[in-house]
Amino acid sequence: MSENKHPPGLRILFFTEMWERMSYYGMRGILVLFMTASISNGGLDFSNASASAIYGIYAAAVYLATLPGGWIGDNILGQQKTILYGGIVIMLGHLTLAIPNMNFFYLGLTLVVIGTGLLKPNISAIVGGLYEKNPSLREAGFTIFYMAINLGSILGFFICGYLGENIGWHYGFGAAGIGMLLGVLQYTIKVNSLGKVGLEPTSSITEEIKNKYKKFFSVTSLIILIIIFSGFLGFWKIDPVPLANVLTVIIASISLIYFLYIYFFGKLNNDERKKIIMIFTLFIGAALFWSGFDQGGSSFNIFAKEYTDRMIFGWEYPASWLQILNPLFVVILAPFMSYLWIYLGKRMLDPSLPFKFGLGLIFMAIGFIIIAIGAQVALSEGLAGAEWLLMTYLFHTIGELILSPIGLAAISSLSPKRFIGQMMGVWFLASSLGAILAGLISGQATNEGLSSMPSLFNQIAIISTCFGLLLILIARPLQNWVFKKDIS
Repeated sequence: MSENKHPPGLRILFFTEMWERMSYYGMRGILVLFMTASISNGGLDFSNASASAIYGIYAAAVYLATLPGGWIGDNILGQQKTILYGGIVIMLGHLTLAIPNMNFFYLGLTLVVIGTGLLKPNISAIVGGLYEKNPSLREAGFTIFYMAINLGSILGFFICGYLGENIGWHYGFGAAGIGMLLGVLQYTIKVNSLGKVGLEPTSSITEEIKNKYKKFFSVTSLIILIIIFSGFLGFWKIDPVPLANVLTVIIASISLIYFLYIYFFGKLNNDERKKIIMIFTLFIGAALFWSGFDQGGSSFNIFAKEYTDRMIFGWEYPASWLQILNPLFVVILAPFMSYLWIYLGKRMLDPSLPFKFGLGLIFMAIGFIIIAIGAQVALSEGLAGAEWLLMTYLFHTIGELILSPIGLAAISSLSPKRFIGQMMGVWFLASSLGAILAGLISGQATNEGLSSMPSLFNQIAIISTCFGLLLILIARPLQNWVFKKDIS
């Protein structure tokens, strides 16, 4: 393979991720709108706080499931098979959501959670593995891969959003299932282009230990399924807001415990321990970023539906279509960002990882200042123009492009190789923690209607700015300490 040529396996992963994200974001784009819609309009008539909490729990569970998903890929199935099985389960989940029944709604969400947990960490790990012999292109490769996420998002928001809001919510969910079916089919046909990367489990364990892992996984899965289905049968009920608060503590605790376990009991050398500290620092920044960024599917979506003027040429377009702005900006800007890192790297000017994360948080803060002003406009004039959301999504997208693909590449390069799948799962815990916080924040921002939005959005901007500046200040000393051996 040429030094400046991306591996052929990137193409199959690109399209698999594109269709998976089409299904995920297409469904996500209408989820809160479906839950808050009146029963006469085919919805569930949930309050904004309850719908936002359920949205946060669901999104958090999706990323929480990536931890066992990465473990399964590392130790039992290998990453290639785990991706395939995950895609099939996701497809079944979306098709289940298309059935107009409350129990099937929760079952469908559960299947999507399980399937995404299997697919997400393993597909990212394989992308990193494809660049093992050409690490200089890894960040550019992940940025290209990130474009697949956003192309899929555009398709999902456009197709599922239109069908859901204008034809029927369950048609939107069904379209998401068909999108995942296309992803599974193309992956199955072209999987050989990945070669041996991810074909076998990366963890070097004996067959005896592997069988013990399989038994442990089977028993654990059975217990979880019994708990879930007993809920479907009405043996127990949950209040989504208190559950979201409890889940926040659980996810934060799991994350901390896992980092401590890897650090103290992972048999790491000194250099690997330093890199784990770097990953943990970036983890905190990423969790904070996603707690703000994920307002796109919750409070920003409600703001678009209730308080934004969406008329164009006498036609009111679906509220979920405004979420297309983020992936559209990514598709436009991603090639420039990919080139920027290569350009700066060749001139030894590439900013350190903490600096990039701090910069990403500051761009997100600017976006929240803008939407806070837009909310004030809506308070005084009744409706705000769509340009406020457009500018917010623009700054959030720039922050996302600085932080997210770089984060994936950082985990791929900084993690001990024997823990790569699990560390990808741990990294997605930052998204999980951010998502559950996003649901709680959205509930606070929307539960009292428009009046509660401006002050809360400004508070998020202040917190993001402070932590972003802190990361920028510690960037150089932290980078020098972690990579001291490499520099010398």
